[in-house]
This record gives sequence, structure tokens and C-alpha cells, in this order.
Amino acid sequence: MKIDGGCHCGKIAYEAEIDPDKVIICHCTDCQALSGSAFRTVAFTAEDGFKLLSGTPKVYVKLADSGRQREQTFCGDCGSPLYSTDVGAGPKVYGIRLGTARQRDELAPKAQYWCGSARDWVDDVGTLPRIGAQ
Repeated sequence: MKIDGGCHCGKIAYEAEIDPDKVIICHCTDCQALSGSAFRTVAFTAEDGFKLLSGTPKVYVKLADSGRQREQTFCGDCGSPLYSTDVGAGPKVYGIRLGTARQRDELAPKAQYWCGSARDWVDDVGTLPRIGAQ
């Protein structure tokens, strides 16, 4: 499936080819801290399936919970997290942050990872009152 998206301020745009059956939620503490939320929703694409259309993201390299070095990319102006990938040479897989994808409503997660780090209240979110004009 082809998706497109970009950062909140519009300076960075991308397109990618993803498999909608491989959309996941990650509960690791890195994803919590880097997203500013309880988890992150991610779709994966091969390096040749990802294309920046405009802008140049900032890159932050960190050691992931898995022990691998990971590039975390984000917009240097608005701070939107865009994708992550491995550091160094070799075939790369991009983990696209689905909050930045225009098609995010169509991409329901199919699995959850690092569930030992999940916040205890995450399963209760669906039972909370819905407030607002949605």
C-alpha cells in the first residue's frame, strides 16, 4: 500500500510503500519517551520503498532497548518524529511513525511488541468517556 505524509509544519514530506498487515504498536520505553505518549504505532518499509519528497530531517542516534543503534529522525522545526532506521551500511528497514501518515485511519495495528513495558492503563482506554465534537 502506498502512503504519504509528513511533519506537522509541512516542511518535510515523504511517501512509502508499506504492508498494512505489518503495522504494529510498540510499547518499549524508548517509543514512549520519543513519542511523548504511552506507545508508538509503526509501519515498516524497505529502504527502496521510502522516499523523502521535501525537507531534511534531523537525526538523533541512540542505543535501543534491543541493543542496536537506531537513527531517530524528526523535523528540526516542529519536532514531529518521522521514522527510525538502523545505523550504518547494509539494507535498511524504515519504521515510519504512523501519526505522520495521511492514511493513518486505514492502518489498524496487527500486533503489539515490548508489552512488558506497556502502561497498566492502556487496555482501559476504550472504556474512558469520549469528550469533544468528533
